[in-house]
Amino acid sequence: MNLYFRFCFVVVAALFRRRLKTLDESVIDFRVWLTDLDVNLHMNNGRYLAIMDLGRIDLMLRTGLGRVALRRKWSPMVGSATIRFRRPLDPFQRFQLCSRILCWDDKWFFIEQRFERGGELIALGLIKGLLRGRERNIPTGEIFGALNIRIPSPEIPAYVRDWQTSEARMANSSGGSA
Repeated sequence: MNLYFRFCFVVVAALFRRRLKTLDESVIDFRVWLTDLDVNLHMNNGRYLAIMDLGRIDLMLRTGLGRVALRRKWSPMVGSATIRFRRPLDPFQRFQLCSRILCWDDKWFFIEQRFERGGELIALGLIKGLLRGRERNIPTGEIFGALNIRIPSPEIPAYVRDWQTSEARMANSSGGSA
């Protein structure tokens, strides 16, 4: 139930926070609650991914993409996620989730999401996501056109390219598709 309260808080707070430009960073403050814990009494690794969803919702709403997506019936979809844990988050600790669009190609947005506490990196996540209409994926160029934004993607970092290469190898070895 805790995630529903957080979701409502993020949505309502986004309505009153300053608007973000495409490459601006969203920063949200959270606290680790008892419902976030695993058997080791620190934040469960799955909870990080759920909280990352909230960061991307804030990013979409504050950049104006949420409104356009709702009007056009586009749904955000995650194609892939990776996360690197560096330190635990213990009960009742405060932390920040910092989310930003790193770059994009014709199909995918690549989003960096950092968990920080007192300026210290706790975990770093990367998301590959897109918007999907009823019958097709929406190209990033069409999305930016709907937002009346004309900026080129920042260069795709080498580690994102490496991640995509690794994903392609994994898909090819398992018979799946990337």
